[in-house]
Amino acid sequence: MSPAQADGDGSRNPRQCAMGFRTEPPKTIEVPDTRMQITQSQRFSVAPMMEWTDRRCRFFHRLLTRHALLYTEMVTTAAILHGDRNRLLRFDGAEHPVALQLGGSNPADLAQCARIGEAFGYDEINLNVGCPSDRVQEGRFGACLMAEPTLVGECVAAMKAAVSIPVTVKCRIGIDDQNEEEALDTLTASVRTAGVDGLIVHARKAWLSGLSPKENRHIPPLNYDRVYRLKKAHPDLTISINGGIGSIKAAREHLQFVDGVMMGRAAYQEPWRLLEVDPLLFGQPAPFASGKDALEALFPYIERELAEGTRLHAITRHILGLFHAVPGARAFRRHIAIHAVKPGAGIAVLRDALDQVMDMPSQMTHTTAA
Repeated sequence: MSPAQADGDGSRNPRQCAMGFRTEPPKTIEVPDTRMQITQSQRFSVAPMMEWTDRRCRFFHRLLTRHALLYTEMVTTAAILHGDRNRLLRFDGAEHPVALQLGGSNPADLAQCARIGEAFGYDEINLNVGCPSDRVQEGRFGACLMAEPTLVGECVAAMKAAVSIPVTVKCRIGIDDQNEEEALDTLTASVRTAGVDGLIVHARKAWLSGLSPKENRHIPPLNYDRVYRLKKAHPDLTISINGGIGSIKAAREHLQFVDGVMMGRAAYQEPWRLLEVDPLLFGQPAPFASGKDALEALFPYIERELAEGTRLHAITRHILGLFHAVPGARAFRRHIAIHAVKPGAGIAVLRDALDQVMDMPSQMTHTTAA
C-alpha cells in the first residue's frame, strides 16, 4: 500500500474521491481514469507556482476544468527525502491528472523521489530547470541547470529508469548571456537522448544576476517564435509553451504551433478563465455553468478540510479572483478578506460572501470581461 493510499488521499479511485464535491441538486463531476489521458491533458496545463498551486488550489481548479493537467508547487528532493512526505505530497484523487514537479540535480535522489511520487499516485514527474530564485541557485537546481545540459540529461535518464509514468522537463530558452538558439537546442538534445516525454518551455531567458525572481517573470522579452522553431525541429517530441499567456483564446492560437500551453498567473489570479478550457480546447462542456455554481460545489470539500483543522483562509485565498466583471465581486472579496482570516471562521463566511454575487452564466461573464 502506498503512503497516499494509507492516508486516504491520492488514491487511484478518482470517481470515489470526486464525491466530495458533488452538489445537490443535480450537478456532478465524474473524474475519469487519467493514466490513459495524460498526453491529451498536456494540451493545457496550469503552471506550478510556489505558494500558490497547493493541493487546495488544485482541487478548486479541478472543479473548473476536468481535462487540464495540474501541477504541484516545486518540491525539492531534500524535502521529500528528509521531510514529512505525507504533508508534502498527499492530494485528493479528484485532482487527477496531476503532475509532481521536483527540484534537484542529483540523479540518484531524483530517481528515488520520482519513485516516491509514482507511489503516491502522481501521473507525471516534472523536473524544474526554469526557476531563477537565489534559493534554487544555491541548491544547484532550477534555471541554473540550463548551464549543465549533460547533467539534466543524466537526471532525466535516472528518473525514466525509476518510474513508468511520463518524465518531463520545464525550462527557459536560456540564461544570462547564453545564445538562445544554442542553449535550448543543446538542452533538448540531452534530454531527448535520455528519453524525456515532453518539454515545457518558458519562452523567456532567466537572468540569474541582476533580476529578481519576480522581475524574471516579466522583464526578459518573450520569444514565442523560438519555441515554435523548437517544435518544428522536433515534430515527434511533445513541446508545450509557457510565459505571458493571459487568455484561453491566446492559448488556442499557440496550439497552432506547439502541442500544449501552460498558463500560470492568469489561471491563478483569474480562475474564471478555467471554465473556458474544456469547451474551447477539449471540445467538452464546462463542468459548471458559472463560477458561483462551481464555488457551491466546493463547500463539501471545505467542510471536510475545516473538520481536519485547516483554516478557512488557506482555501479561500485561492478563489478571490473567481468573479471577474460580475456584480457583487468586490463585496465578495471584501467579505472574505475581513472574515475568512478570523480564528474559527467557517463555511458560513463563504456562504455569506457568495450571497453578495449575482447569478450570471459563465458565457455572459466572459463576454463582459473580454
